Amino acid sequence: MTHSANVGDRLVLPGRFRAAVFDMDGILLDSEPLWVIVFSEVAARHGGSYGESDRAGTLGQPLSGTVRYLAGKLGTSPTVIAAEIGDAMFEQYLDGPPLVAGAGELVAALAGRLPMAVATNTIGDVATRALAASGLGGFGAVVSGADLGSPKPHPAVYLEACRRLGVDPAETVAFEDSAVGIQSASNAGLTVVAVAQEGVDLAGAGAHILLGSLRDVAVES
Repeated sequence: MTHSANVGDRLVLPGRFRAAVFDMDGILLDSEPLWVIVFSEVAARHGGSYGESDRAGTLGQPLSGTVRYLAGKLGTSPTVIAAEIGDAMFEQYLDGPPLVAGAGELVAALAGRLPMAVATNTIGDVATRALAASGLGGFGAVVSGADLGSPKPHPAVYLEACRRLGVDPAETVAFEDSAVGIQSASNAGLTVVAVAQEGVDLAGAGAHILLGSLRDVAVES
């Protein structure tokens, strides 16, 4: 299954895989624009800005890294920035972020076919609420790298997801959309499927399969 990734690959599940683990932000939930809105609003509140170059430098990073970046740029306490971002995103998540194209259909098609988990850098309680508010279910585990104290790119979040599902990482497929997420899943021993993002070299980051969309995944009947 592993090969040189090119946009336009296709994937048929379950195939050889015994489980699937999904990143949350950007793979299941179209929450990335919400993060940008929140970061921009917080930066503006402190007399600064959060633009495209800032986004490119923080994409896929743990929230703690973005907090430190903004605090340094704005000359403000990381504690203050973290609290403001946390409060604003909690409200956004409770409203139920929209789903990424193809996410709802894929999760529904895999339900009962493969054990599924979510591996995210978002705090676990917030992630669970966001998934529920967006109408996604059927996950055997929702694992937070923030809660573990070892966020992506550390492999712990994927290793723990596989442990909770009772599956071998080598027989598990991961869905990611960032370089740090790909590194996390790959170092944990999973086959990594990336969904292409404009201006981001996910194949170069180590993705095994590169899809244009989750709609490029077919589920065997």
